[in-house]
Amino acid sequence: MKVNILGTEYTVFTDDANDPELKGKDRAGYCFYDAREIHIADPDTDDDWKNEPEKAKKNCINRVLRHEIIHAFFMESGLAYDTVDVEAWAVNEEMVDWIAIQFPKLQKAFEEVGCL
Repeated sequence: MKVNILGTEYTVFTDDANDPELKGKDRAGYCFYDAREIHIADPDTDDDWKNEPEKAKKNCINRVLRHEIIHAFFMESGLAYDTVDVEAWAVNEEMVDWIAIQFPKLQKAFEEVGCL
């Protein structure tokens, strides 16, 4: 799958959850900026997720994908380079999570009032 991030094409990969870049670093996804790739764990290959309902797995995938896309947007807009260190807001995991989690609600509110 491909996604356009501010004019730059990223390729989205679904990887085995046991991949060292995922399980080995205790994460469900990551954005590899230099290669313009987003990687997310396949819940069907994760012992903690493989027996969960399909809807739960889909929700997890969507949440992780939104999170990594936000990272890509920050990177492509130059914000990741402008932060002082890993605690700075543009690479702060809590900030990225907040945007990724709240985006569907923000979109709905914007659509309700017609301001998109």
